[in-house]
Amino acid sequence: MNTFCKLPYADVGSLDGVSVAVFGASEASPYKPDKPSHSANAPDALRLASMTFAGQLKQFDFDLQQSLFGSNGETWGMVDCGDVQTDRTDAETNRTRITEATQAIRAAGAKPIILGGDDSVPIPWFAGFEGSGPYTVLQVDAHTDWADVIRGNPYGYGSTMRRAAEMSWVGGMVQVGARGLGSGDAWQIEDARAWGSRIITMRDIRRDGIEAALAHIPEGAQVLVSIDCDGLDPAILPAVNMPTPGGLTYLDMIELLTGAAAKAQIAGLAMVELVPERDDPNRLSALIAARLVAVAMGLMRR
Repeated sequence: MNTFCKLPYADVGSLDGVSVAVFGASEASPYKPDKPSHSANAPDALRLASMTFAGQLKQFDFDLQQSLFGSNGETWGMVDCGDVQTDRTDAETNRTRITEATQAIRAAGAKPIILGGDDSVPIPWFAGFEGSGPYTVLQVDAHTDWADVIRGNPYGYGSTMRRAAEMSWVGGMVQVGARGLGSGDAWQIEDARAWGSRIITMRDIRRDGIEAALAHIPEGAQVLVSIDCDGLDPAILPAVNMPTPGGLTYLDMIELLTGAAAKAQIAGLAMVELVPERDDPNRLSALIAARLVAVAMGLMRR
């Protein structure tokens, strides 16, 4: 199998000495169980895109300000655990497997990175952090995802942050990149703000810079980063389910990730909603998403 950045493969049940563990999940709770999720092939696409730079990871990385791998190719305890088996017709089992894999990684003392998969994948991933915290969720998304139940499904991709807010180990939330349409009715935004979520719109970012978001991350916090690919500008990453004009640039994302890691501790990362079938022939959207995962992996390893 291809592993992310050619990392060593490790079974999720055998993670002694591991610092960061990557694993994939194609779907959690899709709205249409009669067909694959829009991002079902994203974990493989992200791993494939990482092959384009995997051979250079001993070199100095200006985005990370150090090399990700050692001079002799050491990976410093970073591994890829492969994919959780999912079934689009069995959302409950999908959620259980994602949560259990996250718990197993954490129990081994490692930090989990999940490669989605559809945008409902973070819900059971957040659930895997029960028993510790409190955590601050840092979400990058064009949408706030504070719906309650859509099409009879309370665990779908429109409800991700509302479900996270119901978890007692989530103590704060910073949502970055909101713009345009698609975040639901006004009451959903009101609910998010009433709970205490800090919604940092793209207009805020363009006016005040990335510091508009970083200012709301508490010093020394444990941060769970959830990146929905449509949080980035579709001019640079168009391969998403709901492209929305505007959005963060690649360098905005680097500033956000490195700034969060300087102020707090990134305890986990979810990368979701890449739609490989909408990528260009050079797979540039997948490449950008994979690079962000690699940089985050280095920040988490520290």
